[in-house]
Amino acid sequence: MDLRGETAVVCGAGGFIGGHLVKSLIANGIKIVRAVDVKPLNEWYQVTEGVENLSLDLKDKQNCIVAADGSSLVFQLAADMGGMGFIENNKALCMLSVLTNTHMLMAAQQVGVKRFFYSSSACVYNGEKQTNPDVVALKESDAYPALPEDGYGWEKLFSERMCRHFEEDYGLICRVARYHNVYGPDGTWDGGREKAPAAICRKVIEAKNSGRHEIEIWGDGKQTRSFMYIDDCVKGTQMIVGSEIDEPINLGSSELVTIGQLVDMVEDIAGIKLKRNYNLTAPKGVNGRNSDNTLIMEKLGWEPSIRLRDGMEKTYRWIEEQIATGVKGK
Repeated sequence: MDLRGETAVVCGAGGFIGGHLVKSLIANGIKIVRAVDVKPLNEWYQVTEGVENLSLDLKDKQNCIVAADGSSLVFQLAADMGGMGFIENNKALCMLSVLTNTHMLMAAQQVGVKRFFYSSSACVYNGEKQTNPDVVALKESDAYPALPEDGYGWEKLFSERMCRHFEEDYGLICRVARYHNVYGPDGTWDGGREKAPAAICRKVIEAKNSGRHEIEIWGDGKQTRSFMYIDDCVKGTQMIVGSEIDEPINLGSSELVTIGQLVDMVEDIAGIKLKRNYNLTAPKGVNGRNSDNTLIMEKLGWEPSIRLRDGMEKTYRWIEEQIATGVKGK
């Protein structure tokens, strides 16, 4: 399906990924009829001119009908979420995102939307397959038997099933991508919801600026992850929406690093070496997680490929600029 000429609504447009997605869709010839987020406009990461930007709580079904009306594509990215520090301590709040997903599906079906995109997460994967830092990359079938991240992961897995059954029962074409640790500029870097790449950049910058050359690392630094740069994320999202891929599919980099190696990388960008203090009681998530990209390569002939070092350089410089100009992280 060629998305050009379609009319789209982006839910969660005031967030990190949503803000980048709006700009990318417009650049690719897709008309954005509406951008929606629960946050007031002055708290959005990016506000795009020429788009109807609405502050609406999409947990309310009537607001979802307003959001979806007049669109042929729905990109449903709206959710209460953050890094491990947030999702481990806000399980009920994360679960309440099920209201947003349920009501957006109902609204999309009611107003005659053609395709519905749902941003799921690698947190849906069975935790027993993620206990070893020497990880075997997770393939899509590893979500079952179900043992996802408590709270956030369960909600994501349930909403994946909801998309499946709305397609089976009502004919609403649904596409689902399981995002693996998206990072980049114009995102959360402070305040408790930030993820590891942004948090490490901020901590290194603060250590460098303060002259106190120490950094706190959550966990022992040996846990492994892959991180996907935002440009790969928005490109892959659009490719998946236009595809005939009916099942949930991984969207993530397969470049695996330890958290310690990620700190090495940011230290190198900053031109500094820091003393490392390991907080073994802090939230650290699973011991190992990576994206198996066999299916996306087979279906699309493409996978996220922007090198982590290149993406981290851009992210570090952006956060450095925010701190230098006195901007507070959203």
